[in-house]
Amino acid sequence: VEKIEEQLASLRIAKRSMLSEEPAYLLDIDVSKPAQSESSRFVAVSCSNKSIRVYNRETLNFLREYSSHPGILNGVRFAHTCDSTVFSACSDGTVKCWDIRLATQKAVQIFSGYPSNVFISFDINCSDLIICAGTEKVEKDTFLVFWDARGITSCASATKEPLGVYSESHNDDITRICFHPIEPNLVVSGSTDGLVNVFDINRDNEDDALISTCNSDSSVSFIGWSGKDYKQVYCMTHDEGFCWWDIAQLDTEEPITLLHVLDVRDAVCVENDSLHYLVGGLYHEKADKLFLIGGTSTGNIHLISCGTDGLSLVGTLCGGHAATVRSFCWNLTDESLLTGGEDAQLLLWKPGAVERSLAKNASMKIASSVQKRVRVHNSSLKSRKK
Repeated sequence: VEKIEEQLASLRIAKRSMLSEEPAYLLDIDVSKPAQSESSRFVAVSCSNKSIRVYNRETLNFLREYSSHPGILNGVRFAHTCDSTVFSACSDGTVKCWDIRLATQKAVQIFSGYPSNVFISFDINCSDLIICAGTEKVEKDTFLVFWDARGITSCASATKEPLGVYSESHNDDITRICFHPIEPNLVVSGSTDGLVNVFDINRDNEDDALISTCNSDSSVSFIGWSGKDYKQVYCMTHDEGFCWWDIAQLDTEEPITLLHVLDVRDAVCVENDSLHYLVGGLYHEKADKLFLIGGTSTGNIHLISCGTDGLSLVGTLCGGHAATVRSFCWNLTDESLLTGGEDAQLLLWKPGAVERSLAKNASMKIASSVQKRVRVHNSSLKSRKK
């Protein structure tokens, strides 16, 4: 564990993406799963301007962008078995799939929900067979909608209907869905109703499928799996709480709650700085250790170690972002970290890296504010000419 913590403490900025013409918050990040003998090649980012951007994983060079009007894109996931296939849930009631090798803006496959569905969360299972998306509450209904993800075609008109839904287990917006990393039939969902539900989707009906319900007592913002063989589930809440449960203890007399922290901001001691929010978590297999990532409104990133005896600060990454960090993706093969924030920057951190240009951070901040002024000016000129 100490070696891991040293590596984390030695993370430095290796690369920054160039600011795009239209700066947007970077809300979610995923990296392509490595094909045989290759490292992952692509990074996909979902942005606040309703688009998905794809970058080269090593250079952070921009490759392409998908703008999916008419809806807001929520979340981004690469397929596990094909590193050029990327998915995203959309508020227009679809999950869209793109092939980043093609120069088309069209989705190669659309998974359609039911007419009132607005999807705000989704995931694809580790065998790439099942997609599950969670809806906002409409009247009294919230759904987990499932599709068969096999046989993605290159025929853009191909729309897939759902296999079915779960409708009884949550009674408010389903904010997070996370399939088990190695068991394709297990999925956990989190909602603003405070419940974190674990399902075995191989069972015949929703009642039988629901194998565990944990209550976080607050609106769920992030969920994940942890522990040896991933038999634990953890969640974060919108008021910066943290809960951690051991699902392996369900059939025993042991309590399943490993840790419940009402407000992580009060529980973690950060010298000469503060902790304003949590971004998410990651279970480190080699160290058998759960880490949380949090930050400050000025862009500092805190790495927090998680134990049954409480939370402790491992280290802080400074000098990267200039605003709130909204997303991250940790690559355990090379111990690198990707982060995205409200400053529209995508950063790649690597142990012991050296960033080539030191003056870059200051100039980028200025450039973005200048760009905004210039852009307003340009658009007003165009409208006059018309």
